[in-house]
Amino acid sequence: MTGIAGKVIAITGASSGIGEATARHLAEHGAIVVLGARRSNRLETLAASIISKGGKASYLVTDVRQRQDVAALVGLATERYGKLDVLINNAGIAPISRLDDLRVDDWDDMIDVNVKGVLYGIAAALPVFRRQGFGHFVNTLSTAGIRIVPTMAVYAGSKNAVRAISEGLRQEAGPSLRVTTISPGYVDTELPSSMTDSELRQQGQTAMKAIAIPASAIAEAIAFAIRQPDNVDVGEIVVRPTAQA
Repeated sequence: MTGIAGKVIAITGASSGIGEATARHLAEHGAIVVLGARRSNRLETLAASIISKGGKASYLVTDVRQRQDVAALVGLATERYGKLDVLINNAGIAPISRLDDLRVDDWDDMIDVNVKGVLYGIAAALPVFRRQGFGHFVNTLSTAGIRIVPTMAVYAGSKNAVRAISEGLRQEAGPSLRVTTISPGYVDTELPSSMTDSELRQQGQTAMKAIAIPASAIAEAIAFAIRQPDNVDVGEIVVRPTAQA
């Protein structure tokens, strides 16, 4: 299927930022979006907004740290709409810090959300895609995994783990499945709110205010990959502010 209209697309981390912008953009182009995130009130508001504009949306409270939650999100898509065309593994957190700070709990959280959350998405959707004979994974990475800087070692590591997993998945997927990774730079989102170090959180918020691009820019890039013909696999996209070093 070429294009976006009629495709059933599940999105994790859909309640704000890139996930929300992507859901709105895809729904405007005729996709049926299945929204997953932890904040039920935000999901309900987003789904209602999409539906009020003539779009189609469902939602399920989803914590990607819980495998059963991700499986339930995929199950909602297939049971309600009969298929799943795309899974966007977008949920992510960035409680960055210097390794000397030994914020081991934050390291665990990044591994649980940024890496295991994606693996749970693959575990849920891959059997569905195999049965259908088609499907598309879109995994959100970060330019932090391209240019490694102090304070971001574990965050960058989590994103580069998903980069490696995605490439392995692409090679194993065969001719009928597609795998896309997208690496955003500074984007105007709530990501700094996940930073437990107050000084780094303030720095992140300041940098975003200075140079961040809108989340809609990432949504449009994701839509570009999705709308390609089934035999065209857009493997990797990097989208960053022109001003970003």
